Amino acid sequence: MKKTLLAEFTAREGAQDEVARLIGDYALKVREEEGNIAFDVYTKEADPRAFWIFEVYRDEDAFQAHLKAPYGGPFNALLVPLIEEDASVLTFLDPLA
Repeated sequence: MKKTLLAEFTAREGAQDEVARLIGDYALKVREEEGNIAFDVYTKEADPRAFWIFEVYRDEDAFQAHLKAPYGGPFNALLVPLIEEDASVLTFLDPLA
């Protein structure tokens, strides 16, 4: 079964461009992962500092491999001081049908 989630966070005032650069570089790496199906980055139209990342992985094993990728830790270490939350807020999704 596919593993689907929405990751959300809000860039601190003045950090939006740096966050966009970091997530853009990170997205290129994640999209190359064997088990990644989608890694789509959005900002809210009404609040461009609010980032939403829609992620889909082939299955739980692919998601676990994503979590263990060597570039994930450094990305999160750079991201955390630039966002309002303590970390990305993850919402795991199940298909309706």
